[in-house]
Amino acid sequence: QVQLVESGGGLVQAGGSLRLSCAASGSFESINYMAWYQQAPGKQRELVAAITSDNRTVYADSVKGRCTIARDNAKNTVDLTMNTLELVDTASYYCYAIVSDAAGHNFQYWGQGTQVTVSS
Repeated sequence: QVQLVESGGGLVQAGGSLRLSCAASGSFESINYMAWYQQAPGKQRELVAAITSDNRTVYADSVKGRCTIARDNAKNTVDLTMNTLELVDTASYYCYAIVSDAAGHNFQYWGQGTQVTVSS
């Protein structure tokens, strides 16, 4: 079993910055892929940014140039730094990971989510 624990959410004014962190713990051989998703009330969960084990990244068009995803493979963590926050960034943010066990089987996990609220 793997646990993903997010931190760093909160209330921030528009134009401000926030850094979300996610730490993975439990039993796994490697973490192949880590990502952050956002889900606003009444909307589907959407990808914000993702990073592979070799640090290839992908960003949603809505956050390109404003967000940076980074991982620390030694610590099994992934951070999402969000700058120039906008009201539309208000959402719950979820950490997501695909891990492998020693036999090479892949499993996916979600964190419990952390709330980001951007105020005007």
